[in-house]
Amino acid sequence: MKKISLFYLLMLIGCSFIAACGNNEKPTGVPALTVKRPAIMEPFRFHKLIEVSPGQDYDILSWGRGSSTTGSFAILHSDSTAAKFTTTTGDLDGAIVDVYNTDMDLDGNPEILIQAKGKDSTNYTNIYAFEFSNGKAQKLDFPKLNKKQRQGYRGQDSFYIEDGKFFREFPIYDGNSKDAKTTGQKRKFEYGLRDNSFTIKQLSTDSTTVKPAAKVVKATENPVNTSQSKVQTSKKSKKHTTESHKKKRKKRHYRSEG
Repeated sequence: MKKISLFYLLMLIGCSFIAACGNNEKPTGVPALTVKRPAIMEPFRFHKLIEVSPGQDYDILSWGRGSSTTGSFAILHSDSTAAKFTTTTGDLDGAIVDVYNTDMDLDGNPEILIQAKGKDSTNYTNIYAFEFSNGKAQKLDFPKLNKKQRQGYRGQDSFYIEDGKFFREFPIYDGNSKDAKTTGQKRKFEYGLRDNSFTIKQLSTDSTTVKPAAKVVKATENPVNTSQSKVQTSKKSKKHTTESHKKKRKKRHYRSEG
């Protein structure tokens, strides 16, 4: 009996061990493992890989020593199918925040847009845009905000892609000084591409696009009665006319006597 009970006990322990090994739940009290991204070695500061299609990869990097506000960027295009590799470089003003890939004109050629946080206190954001076709990069001029679009603008841009379209949002402030406060409103734009030129359309309606209400002129405390003033003026004119007629008559009478 002891041998039989010992056998069943060993069987129970073995089944419990197998069940514990097959359980996918993490035991309590054990910290979860965090996978760290590999650190970027100097002089590089930023790296992002964008896979446009199988075999079509774009590595975007920035680098520069001795300054955190200026540097250069590079777009490394790898066409592994045709075994072609091209590099596009340029000067960088600011630090790269993010990189976007889209096809706004639906011509099958990808556009790579690099967003950098500029040091310019007027624009705050710089966009470096390129369209790639047959392994060649064409630089696109991203439009800056005009005076009206920039009214109340103090940076904090948010860019995103939705349904293949490129959007931009930012909060509106009641001024451009350091003490300016946000109004709680946001200005939103939609960017498009036509004949390799950007189009911009404002989607939001904010305080700068709404016409101000007409000013109400308050009545004075002692309003002037226009009708009464007209009567007084007419009386004065009549009195002046009669007096002039009397003077003329006196002169005529004096001449006749003479």
